Amino acid sequence: MQKRVLAGGAVGQFIEYYDFMLYGLSAVVLSKLFFPGESAVAGLLGVFATFGVAFLVRPLGGIFFGSLGDKIGRRKVLFITLMSIGLATTTIGLLPSHEQIGWLAPALLVLCRLVQGFSAGGESVGAPTFVFEHAPVDRRGLWINITLAATALPSVFAGGLILVISQTMNDDAFTSWGWRIPFLLALPASFFGLWIRSRTEESDAFKKAHAKEEPGYRPVREAFRRNKLEMFQVVFVMGLVAMGFYTLSGYFVAYVQTTGNLGREQSLLINGAAMLFYSILLPIAGIIGDRVGRRPMLIAGTVALTTLTVPSFLLVTSGTIAMAIAGELLFVVPLCIYGGGCYAFFVEIFDTKTRFTSAAISYNTAFAAFGGTAPLVGTALVSATDVAVAPGYYITAAAVLVLVLLIATRVPETRGRID
Repeated sequence: MQKRVLAGGAVGQFIEYYDFMLYGLSAVVLSKLFFPGESAVAGLLGVFATFGVAFLVRPLGGIFFGSLGDKIGRRKVLFITLMSIGLATTTIGLLPSHEQIGWLAPALLVLCRLVQGFSAGGESVGAPTFVFEHAPVDRRGLWINITLAATALPSVFAGGLILVISQTMNDDAFTSWGWRIPFLLALPASFFGLWIRSRTEESDAFKKAHAKEEPGYRPVREAFRRNKLEMFQVVFVMGLVAMGFYTLSGYFVAYVQTTGNLGREQSLLINGAAMLFYSILLPIAGIIGDRVGRRPMLIAGTVALTTLTVPSFLLVTSGTIAMAIAGELLFVVPLCIYGGGCYAFFVEIFDTKTRFTSAAISYNTAFAAFGGTAPLVGTALVSATDVAVAPGYYITAAAVLVLVLLIATRVPETRGRID
């Protein structure tokens, strides 16, 4: 059962992030089809603004699905969220362009992104929560980080798929219909994920908490009554990793093309290598976090991000493939060190009774404020300042602020906690 839960959690995260990553990886094509205009930068800003829209509704999805998950169970909610994300992504692959239906095209694109974001508000927290409650206490960090490492593989798979498709057809064909193929694969992938999850059960921890549930229990009210400080801590702890992860996975492909002056295929290959490295390094960081604790990993990660982010951006924008690869790999290292603490921390800090609701609200607030806006802010900073590494300074400043907050709010050590 534990292995099936781990597989179900990882596959679900893969599918969720496959759907989200497709949008970031296809940003340049989408900007031409849905936001045409004289300026390529304006088109990208339109695409990344729509990218951020999905994150604005994630907290609402977190409240809805988190509360539902704490009342009826994690497993049932995870069926709904995965299916909704798959349907929305497939629909994007079927949308007509701005040239065909005018303003209705970007409007429908925004609607699909809203469905994706609302559903992801439950999926992104429900899967780690489900895995966490089945994991051995001394290997929670490893198990959750294996689950979250699956969020990096979609960039490798989707990037490779886009690369193969774009290499087998001319630019006109790819822009016309080739880009749609990866989006249309989302639905069968979702059915596969549902099949795996159908072979799992709720955790004993949830069953015990649910059995003690009082009539009229309201998870949202209880979460804010009991966990206000902890939820605030999770917002800024996860906000930093959200900013870093979506810069790496949702921004770097377009960033390397527009700022590093490399081609689409080159930028996809570079980012694929970085995301593969992330998927390997993150579970290792989870093992270390299980041994030394979450708090030391959080502090070490923020210090590493403070010192290594700007140098990594300098390499990424160098204009050479080798340097760009080195830059993205360098950025992955501190991100994974930090992930060795934060990914277990954000569910471990809450008790079973309010875990899904509390984690979903705070996690999705962080991702809405800092993750979904990362590509938009990065593009805007480069455009406004004409400084290629401006997004690196932005992340560095955020890392310094989080380090101060880690110490000032006395973020607790949660390793081994049993409620």
